[in-house]
Amino acid sequence: MYLRLRQICLVARELAPAEKGLIDVLGLEVCYRDPGVGKYGLHNALFAAGGTFLEVVSPTKEGTAAGRYLDRREGDGGYMFIVDCDNLEHRRAHFQKMGLRLVEDLKSADGDLVGEGIHIHPRDTGGCLLSVDRHSGGDDMLGGYKWAGRDWRSHDRSKTMTAIIGAGMQSADPEATAKRWSDILERPYGPAPQKADGDHWQIDLDKGFARFGPLRDDRGEGLRSVHYACKDKAAVLKAAKAAGAPTGESHVDLVGVRFVLV
Repeated sequence: MYLRLRQICLVARELAPAEKGLIDVLGLEVCYRDPGVGKYGLHNALFAAGGTFLEVVSPTKEGTAAGRYLDRREGDGGYMFIVDCDNLEHRRAHFQKMGLRLVEDLKSADGDLVGEGIHIHPRDTGGCLLSVDRHSGGDDMLGGYKWAGRDWRSHDRSKTMTAIIGAGMQSADPEATAKRWSDILERPYGPAPQKADGDHWQIDLDKGFARFGPLRDDRGEGLRSVHYACKDKAAVLKAAKAAGAPTGESHVDLVGVRFVLV
């Protein structure tokens, strides 16, 4: 049974500038715009890299959950941590046994392209909205992924970014948050490795990781970093400086999160 990090979703007040920054700095290419997010009062852009996906959503009207999240965290930032599995029935029963609030339990199909997803309320996870999904592509990371449409592979051609390999959450009690995620995902947590961008605890998935560290700002708990395997770090940092984005030795800050380049 596998459990893999497949997608990170960011939320932004305005889609166009967020999208432009990810294209100009990270060298990613929009692979899909999902009309399905319209029912949540959103529009989006999705970017593919190595069978993993980065999404940005933005509200198109007042009163959306994403808009309230932007208000609570005072601006753009991390929104969702999305994993996929091959045993969704077991996961659903486990979440129900834990008494978790499931804010969405959906199934979407386009012929043989099928996606299912269970969204767990962020108040029950700490950190961010957590989604556990299952896709018709099965264990093939380059197989069908419903949320990215049918043509995403032709846009997975960044010269600088390889794949998302992890993400970091900040909270007032990182170990308690790590334990909570460990209980939800049924994976052990332990100390994060050295040079883990200041995070203290880590859960390893079959592909990817979740890390947990202390609050770094006054925005409260949330997803604060996205870790990318990078083909050309120098090119990304050069593009970031040209775009006026804050940078460090191995990171760039965009859309309210830190992209850590590995």
